[in-house]
Amino acid sequence: MAAMLDSKEIMDLKSYQNQANIFVKEYILADSLVPYTSVIGGIFACKMVYDLIHVIGTNYFKSYSSFAKLQRIEWNNRAISTIHAIFITAMALHYVFCSDLFADDQSTELITLRNSSLSTFTLGVSVGYFIADLGMIFWFFPSLGGYEYVIHHLFSLVAVAYSMLSGEGQLYTYMVLISETTTPGINLRWYLDVAGMKRSKAYLINGVVIFLSWLVARILLFIYMFYHVYLHFDQVEQMHTFGRILVIVVPLVLSVMNLVWFSKIIKGLRKTLAKRQ
Repeated sequence: MAAMLDSKEIMDLKSYQNQANIFVKEYILADSLVPYTSVIGGIFACKMVYDLIHVIGTNYFKSYSSFAKLQRIEWNNRAISTIHAIFITAMALHYVFCSDLFADDQSTELITLRNSSLSTFTLGVSVGYFIADLGMIFWFFPSLGGYEYVIHHLFSLVAVAYSMLSGEGQLYTYMVLISETTTPGINLRWYLDVAGMKRSKAYLINGVVIFLSWLVARILLFIYMFYHVYLHFDQVEQMHTFGRILVIVVPLVLSVMNLVWFSKIIKGLRKTLAKRQ
């Protein structure tokens, strides 16, 4: 009797799993719905992480409760950006360097027009994050970031959203999104500072890591991207006019901002090293 019940439960479970798979494939991941479900999912994920970090901070970190309200908000906000950065960096590295989707020898289709449901879904999650983060930046302006953050997020949002909706230039979008690999280090720097560990060895090591990751992900990788655009410019020219503008203008603007921020990182690292001598 118990065996029969177990067998029935297993069959019911498989039935539910099949129904769930059908729902995901035919509705959530249907080509026409992917952008919308992924964006909404990204926004809800940000909200869930924000609430989860608040609960964890309140119950497990004594210093969290002693923070001012804006400090707790920034703590939660930086946790969201860190998780998004880890997710999008992993996916971007996969698509740029590991996946066959954008490999030159894997398809006769223009590299600037290639996309998949999963690559589009991933960009949608990132769009959801940028929308949520911009909303918080505007709501608490300028506590969570000044005009440079607004400019950075607006350019990123427009470029990623266009690539998601049109399917164009997704390779270059992912190349730029690899720059998010520097975000966890930047956020950790803030956490260490707030925790009173500015003179610790961890703070110094993190500063060196930020310098190296910024150099690779936001300077050298952008140079590689521009070189890749140059080599495939005949394919870039076949994109829509707005897409061509985004492929060239957005990385240029972000490159200038990256260089300005990089100079500040170098100055900060020099000051930190000088204090230890």
